[in-house]
Amino acid sequence: MADSKTEAAGRRPSPKVLLDLAAREGRAKLKVFLGMAPGVGKTYAMLATAKALKAQGVDVVVGVVETHGRSETAALLDGMEVLPRQTVSYRNRTIMEFDIDAAIARRPALMLVDEFAHSNVPGLIHTKRYQDVEGILQAGIDVWTTLNIQHLESLTDVVARITGITVTETVPDRVLERADEVVVVDLPPEELIQRLKDGKVYLPENARRAMDQFFKASNLTALRELALRRTADRVDEQMLELLRQQGIEGPMHAAERMLICVGSGEDCENVVRVAGRMAQAQKCDLMALYLSPGNREITDRSVLKRTDKALRLAERLGATSIRLNSEDLVGDALAYARRNNITQIVVGPSNAGRIDTWLGRNFTERLMSEAKGLSITVVASDKKVKPKNWLKLPKLNLALSGAAAAIVAVALAVALGAAAEHITTLPNISMVFLFAVLICAIGFGVVPAVFASGLSFLAYNFFFLDPRYSLTVAQPHELLSLLMFLVVAVATGSLAGRLHEQAEATHDRAQATQSLYEFSRKLAGAVNIDDVLWLLAGQCSATVKGRSVILLNKDGALKIEGSWPPEDDISTSDWAAARWANEKGEPAGRHTSTLPTAVFQFRPLVSIRGQMGVVGVAPDEDLDDLSSATEGALQSFIDQAALAIERTMLVEQAASAEKKAESERLRATLLSSVSHDLKTPLASILGSVTSLRQLGERMPKAAQGELLATIEEETQRLSSFVANLLDMTKIEAGALDMQKDLVDVGDVVRSAAARAGKLFPERKTLIDLDQGLLFVRGDVALLQQAVFNLLDNSNKYSGPQSHTRIGAHASGRNVTIAVSDNGIGIPAGDLEKIFDKFYRVAGVDGRAAGTGLGLSIAAGLIQAMGGSIHAESPIKDGKGTRMTIVLPVAAASQDPNSKRGMPA
Repeated sequence: MADSKTEAAGRRPSPKVLLDLAAREGRAKLKVFLGMAPGVGKTYAMLATAKALKAQGVDVVVGVVETHGRSETAALLDGMEVLPRQTVSYRNRTIMEFDIDAAIARRPALMLVDEFAHSNVPGLIHTKRYQDVEGILQAGIDVWTTLNIQHLESLTDVVARITGITVTETVPDRVLERADEVVVVDLPPEELIQRLKDGKVYLPENARRAMDQFFKASNLTALRELALRRTADRVDEQMLELLRQQGIEGPMHAAERMLICVGSGEDCENVVRVAGRMAQAQKCDLMALYLSPGNREITDRSVLKRTDKALRLAERLGATSIRLNSEDLVGDALAYARRNNITQIVVGPSNAGRIDTWLGRNFTERLMSEAKGLSITVVASDKKVKPKNWLKLPKLNLALSGAAAAIVAVALAVALGAAAEHITTLPNISMVFLFAVLICAIGFGVVPAVFASGLSFLAYNFFFLDPRYSLTVAQPHELLSLLMFLVVAVATGSLAGRLHEQAEATHDRAQATQSLYEFSRKLAGAVNIDDVLWLLAGQCSATVKGRSVILLNKDGALKIEGSWPPEDDISTSDWAAARWANEKGEPAGRHTSTLPTAVFQFRPLVSIRGQMGVVGVAPDEDLDDLSSATEGALQSFIDQAALAIERTMLVEQAASAEKKAESERLRATLLSSVSHDLKTPLASILGSVTSLRQLGERMPKAAQGELLATIEEETQRLSSFVANLLDMTKIEAGALDMQKDLVDVGDVVRSAAARAGKLFPERKTLIDLDQGLLFVRGDVALLQQAVFNLLDNSNKYSGPQSHTRIGAHASGRNVTIAVSDNGIGIPAGDLEKIFDKFYRVAGVDGRAAGTGLGLSIAAGLIQAMGGSIHAESPIKDGKGTRMTIVLPVAAASQDPNSKRGMPA
C-alpha cells in the first residue's frame, strides 16, 4: 500500500508546469516557419498553409510578405487580404514598412508577418520586426512568421565561423523559445543550389555572388544541421513538458540524455571526462549531479575541493551542474533522473566498505539494482579503489592531539571513578566514562570520540568490573551492560562529534557571510573605481591571510591597478599566469594545472561586458587549507567587485556622455544665437552701409538718418551680444574684476532705468524706492548691469503699451530689488530654468528670445556679490512676471531725495 501511494504521488503533474500551461492558455499563439537559408520555401509554406486555413473560414490577413520576385510565392497572395504598408522617408528614399497600428486595428484571427529578423527603418515604434510581432501577440492576435537559423543571436559566432559572414540582423533566442510551434521547412542543399541557379531565389547577378560566398554545399549542410538540431531540442523540451503535465516519469527514449553522478572519490574527474566523451559521441544533453548528504556535514576540504573541480570540469565540457541535499542518495538521484527524462547514468566505482555494502549503503550497487529502464555505466578507476576508512583522520597532528585527548579524558574518568568509590557508592559509574566520551566528541570530533569509547570500554572493564584488573567478566549481566555501554558510548560520541563538525562548518559559513555583508556594504559606498579596487585588494588579502594583487585590462595590456600590501611589480611567472587567466577566463597559477610554480593564483574578473582583468591571491598558508565557505566567499568578493567596477565605469561614461551632450547642446544653442543675434545685426548694418554708399546724396536726408539710426541700433545690439558672451566667460572662469564698495541702491536703480529708457523709449518705467534706503556692498557698474538685464528682459516680453515697475525696499537685514511687468509671463516649468545659460523662452513675436545670456549673467553677478535672485509668475490675472534680487545690507544711510512712484 505504501509503495502504491508513493508511486501515485510521484506521478502527480508538476505544479510549476501546470501554472505555466494555464498562463499560456489565454494568450495569442506564435508559429515560426524555420529554415536553414533563404530560398528553402518558408514563405511559400506559410502562405500555402494559411490559404488552406482561410478556405476553412478563418480570418487570415497578410501583414507583410516579401516575395522577392518569386512568381510561385506571389501567386499564393491571390485572394488573400493584404494589409497596406506605411511609407517611411529615410535618406531621401521612400521605404514601405509593416504597419503595426493598422494590424492591431484590423484585429484578424491570424496575421502573417514575413522575415521575423527584419530591422525596421529608424523612426518607427520598434527597431526590430520581432518587436512588432510581440506587440501584435500582446493584442491577442495569433501570428505566423518566418525565420532562418542564422538569425538566432546565440548562433551568430557559429554561423560566422561556418560561412565567414557575420549576420547583423538577429533575434534573441527567448523569442523562438516563446513560440508555441516551430515548423522546419527543409530542402537538401543540392536542390537549393539548383533553385539558385534557376533564378528562383535571387536575380542572376545576385545569385552568382551568393553561390560564391554563402550558398556553398558545406555551408548549407552545416546550417541544415543547426536548424534540425535546434528543432530537435525544441521538440525534446516539449516532450518533457508534456510528461510533467501528465505526471509521467521517464525515461522516454526518444532522445538520449545523460546524467553524471559526481562523487567525492579521487577518480571523480576521470568519470566526468569519460561521460563528456560519451555525450560528445552520442550528441546528447549532459547533466552533472552532486548529492550532498543531508544527515552530516562534509568538512574534509580535500573532498570538497575535488567535487568542486569535477563540477567545474563538467561545466566546461558543456554539462549543466546541479547540487542537491539528500537524505537518500540513490532514491533522490533516480527521482531526478526520471523527472528530467534521463536515459543514461554514468557513475564511478564505489569506495564503500564491506559493512556499508552489507547494510545496503553501496551507492553503485543500489543504483544498478533500483534503476529500472535506465542504462548505467560504471567507469572503472585506473587505481585500485580502497574501501572507505572511517577511522582515518585528515591530518596527523589532529589525529595525535585527538588520541592524546582521549587517553587523558579516560584516565581522568578512571581517577574520578576511583575517588568517587572511596567516598560513596555509585550505582553506575559508567556515566563518568560517557562524560569523557562527550568531552572528546565536543572538543575533537567523531574519531577521537570513538577512540575514547573503546578506551572507556576497556578501562571500565579493567578497573571497575569484577574480577578487577583483568579484561574478563564474571557475570553475564555485566557483560551485557558492558556491551550496551560500548554501543551507547560509540553512538553518543559519533553524534556529538558530528554536531561539533557541523558547528565548525556553520561557524565558517557565518564568518564568510558576515565578511560578504561587510564587503557589500562598503562597495555600496564606493564612488570611483580606485575605491573599489582597494576594497577588493584588502578584502582578498584578509580572506586568504596573505597577499593580493589586481590587474585590469588597460590599452590592450594588463596593468597592476591595486594590491595589498602595496606593490608595483610581480614575478615573470606570475605575469605569465595572469595573462593566461585573462585570455582563457580560467584560474591559473599557484595550485592549478597551469603554471603552478607562480606565487599567486589568478582568478578571472568578469562582468557582463566580458573579461575585465584578473585577481591574484597568495595565501600565507596552503590554498588547499581554505574551507569551502572561504573559497565561496573569495569568489563572491571577486564577482561583486566586478559588478561594482562596471557600475563605476558606467557612471563615469554616463557623466562623460552627459557632459558631451551638454556641450553639444550649448554649442548648438550658441550657433543658433550667432545665426540670429550676430547675423541679423550684421546683415542690417551691411544693407544700410551699401544703400548709403550706392545712393549717397541722391537719398533724402530723412532716409539717410533712418539708415544711420539702424546702423547705430544694430551696432549697439551687436556690442551687447559680444559683451554678454565676454561677461559670461569671465563669470564661469572666476576672472570677474569686482569692486567691494558701498553702493547706493537708489542710484543704481535710477541709472539702470534711464539706460533701459533709451532702448525702449515708448515704454513707461515706474520707480518705487523706500525712504532711507540702505546701502549694499558690491560693484556699482556690475549691479547696474544686473538690474538693467532684468529691465531689458521685462521690456522684451510685455506689450509696448504696458509699463514696467521697479522697486527697491529694505527688509530686515536685506535689500530687495524687484522688477515686475504685466506681460505674457513664464510657464511654471520654466521658472527654475530661466537663469540657466542659453535657456530661452519663446518671445511674443514668435522668434527666439535673444541668446539666453542676460538673466544668466544677472544671476552670476548677484551671486558673486553674495546675493540671490529668483522669479515669480504669474503675479496677477494669470499674467506678468516678477524678478527679485536680494542683497545683504552693508551700512545705514538715507536718501531724502527719493520719491515713491516717480516716472523715469
